[in-house]
Amino acid sequence: MIKKGLLYLLFISVLSACNHTENTNLSPLQKLEEGNKRFTSGKPMHPDETLERIRELKKGQHPFAIVVSCSDSRVPAELVFDQGLGDIFSIRTAGNVIGDYELGSLEYAVEHLDCKLIVVMGHKDCGAIKAFINSKGHYNHSNHIKNIINYIESENEEKKLSSANMLSIDKAIDANIAHGVTFLKTAEPILKERFVQRKVEVVGALYDIESGKVTFKK
Repeated sequence: MIKKGLLYLLFISVLSACNHTENTNLSPLQKLEEGNKRFTSGKPMHPDETLERIRELKKGQHPFAIVVSCSDSRVPAELVFDQGLGDIFSIRTAGNVIGDYELGSLEYAVEHLDCKLIVVMGHKDCGAIKAFINSKGHYNHSNHIKNIINYIESENEEKKLSSANMLSIDKAIDANIAHGVTFLKTAEPILKERFVQRKVEVVGALYDIESGKVTFKK
């Protein structure tokens, strides 16, 4: 029984090492794609969640991707992409809106942590987008939720939909993602320069809260 137990532990150790080696050969985007496949198949690996990993990160962090996503409790990037501690630099706001503080955080991750990939991930049935569509300029409460709605309403991509009478929840979510991608590609002084020099990639993504699948908009 002891020998069998030792053999099993050895097998798991070798398998884990092989998976780690395989993952190092993938691009940041491919790592996220593979992680999401594991998540949706119901066979997540839950990597980098050990005490050893915590001690390793005490020396410093080196996340391989930045994910800008919604604060919605159903959309945790580390779970959706089957990643662990130190793997993803996560920025979350309602409606994945990006203001000065979020932009500063992105610049830090790109400039100081050398992240090469930024993903702007919206999700289906987003409450912030619903609030924007349902209000359409008639949200009269003087609270900070109004600021989020105003931000989404000010996006050029949403304005185009409204002027063409094509506004719907799905199209508004896509427009919101497209806005985030365009905004970050042109954000000065750091992100635009890095993007033009092809030192950082910016892509959009849509998360389906029913299936768990992430569709990248490359």
